[in-house]
Amino acid sequence: MCGIAGFSGSTQSLSKDTFAKALETLNKRGPDHREIFQEGNLFLGHARLSIIDTSNNGHQPMSDPSGRYTIVFNGEIFNYEELRKTCVSDVTYTSTSDTEVLLHLLIRKGKDAIALLNGFFAFAFYDKHENTLLIARDRFGVKPLLYAQTQEGFAFASEMKALLQLPVKKEIDFDTLFLYLQLNYVPFEHSMLKGVMKVKPGHYLQLNGTAIVANEAYYSIPFSPKNYTSLSYEESQIELRSLLEGAVERRLVSDVPLGAFLSGGIDSSIIVSIAARKVQHLNTFSIGFKDNPYFDETQYAKLVADRYKTNHTVFSISNEAMYENIFDLLDYIDEPFADSSAIAVYSLCQQTRTKATVSLSGDGGDELFAGYNKHKAMYRFEQMKVLNPLFAVSSPIWNLFPQSRNSKMGNVFRQLSRYSEGAKLKADERYWRWCVFADENTTATMFGKPMFSEAVMKARKQELYQLIDESDLNTSLLADMKMVLPNDMLTKVDLMSMANSLEVRTPLLDYTVVNFAFQIPFQYKLRNGVTKSILKDAFRADLPEELFNRGKKGFEVPLTHWLKTGLWSLIDEDLLSERFVTEQGVFNYDSVRDLKQQLQSNNPGDAHARIWGLLVFQYWYRKYFSA
Repeated sequence: MCGIAGFSGSTQSLSKDTFAKALETLNKRGPDHREIFQEGNLFLGHARLSIIDTSNNGHQPMSDPSGRYTIVFNGEIFNYEELRKTCVSDVTYTSTSDTEVLLHLLIRKGKDAIALLNGFFAFAFYDKHENTLLIARDRFGVKPLLYAQTQEGFAFASEMKALLQLPVKKEIDFDTLFLYLQLNYVPFEHSMLKGVMKVKPGHYLQLNGTAIVANEAYYSIPFSPKNYTSLSYEESQIELRSLLEGAVERRLVSDVPLGAFLSGGIDSSIIVSIAARKVQHLNTFSIGFKDNPYFDETQYAKLVADRYKTNHTVFSISNEAMYENIFDLLDYIDEPFADSSAIAVYSLCQQTRTKATVSLSGDGGDELFAGYNKHKAMYRFEQMKVLNPLFAVSSPIWNLFPQSRNSKMGNVFRQLSRYSEGAKLKADERYWRWCVFADENTTATMFGKPMFSEAVMKARKQELYQLIDESDLNTSLLADMKMVLPNDMLTKVDLMSMANSLEVRTPLLDYTVVNFAFQIPFQYKLRNGVTKSILKDAFRADLPEELFNRGKKGFEVPLTHWLKTGLWSLIDEDLLSERFVTEQGVFNYDSVRDLKQQLQSNNPGDAHARIWGLLVFQYWYRKYFSA
């Protein structure tokens, strides 16, 4: 696990000292070693977190003996031993690292090597003789990779903060900001800055000098509704078990202390049940919420830990301790990201890093096997077609009731309101509405003047909309895999783990598991209203029954309380004050004021999430534009 950066200039437009400052911003991703390769106007930099072959022989940038080829690589290739034996066995190796195997595989096969990799990665491969670069990102976007093409040259990096040290213009993309205000994260391949893009998951770029000559996919999820597996539900469970066991086993290779997150939920419990049969006294880690017993699942995690005799550690975190992490989190992120559960994930990663350098997680299960409330809502929508017109006209009724995530009935009314809004819409727009915190009209009122293009935003969403087919709800899961997973869930885990120099591995996102998940029908995933049915049934005998007899909770934090108390002065007197908002000239203060008043009312709805999104943006704006 590492951070990478690079710059290819058309002229001598960058000094090595400037590039070194860019690389230094990635020190938390790679605290163990930093090094720069330079060839004329090209720089490649690497900041290393040592995992496989921790000796100096594993350092990067890494070149072949001839000096023609050089690589910088972030991530892990889990099948590197197999690839070494089958594809590049005739090479004399100087290390036992997966990096050296990848280097020689790329020398031998070029871009065709990427599809052979099983792992998560972002890398750049340089051919000095041809003056070409090949940069690529893993299939599902576990590892980030941003780039910008400017008049001075081509720049790329693992994080935006490194790019901003290079000749990259800082100009806000207001179409991206509009979508961010709806979702609380930045979707698609765009960023909050014009001209700064993200390599799409499963894609590679080829450069000749500073010019991009190819931007193509090497992988797409093999989804064909007319060609689902002929395996029965029971046979599919057996196949899923086999694939996931192989995925976990591949991710147990490490030369540093390894453990696993154990939340007490189904996904992480399954991962631990497999790993603990491979590793004696597996280290497992849970986070308990001292002040939020409703969201504390440590008792369920302990049931799993006891069954598999893991070396279990519970980090009991108070609201105050999590609150203290908020500003460290805000200082680390370099593009607005406002999924508030990141605060709890930050605390978990911070504590886990005191005992391990690598941790397995259960991320991906909800997107693959229909684990979210919106999936259940989509299922119900299809089951209740006769009643849906009644829900479509009932929105005014539900809006009369107090809506809030902070009480059981308030959350029920909130969900009924969202369901009734979705019932009015076409399938693609309904999917979008159930993803966002605010619709287009509400979001538009947040701007002081029109700064966005409806046509541009429609075009950006079109690729997503084209996937949605209400006759097959697997299409909504495919949309989640393209938008929600890489841009929200995986971004959250990557940011919070890297902020604490911790590598997180995700067995459920082994491409063999993902491929199979989209070869089985949606009915296997959500049966009789039960989410993640096939995953639960495949491992039911391995887990305590108590895990199956309770509702889904998640990594909630007392965000509303914090916003109304400890953070209120930052909101009301500073970042969302009338003075700051007016001087900034981006937002309509009347709408901001209304949102602040809604937060303090007895009917806050999703105001807490929308205020948090604004606060995160304002904090970022001040850091990068008002400093």
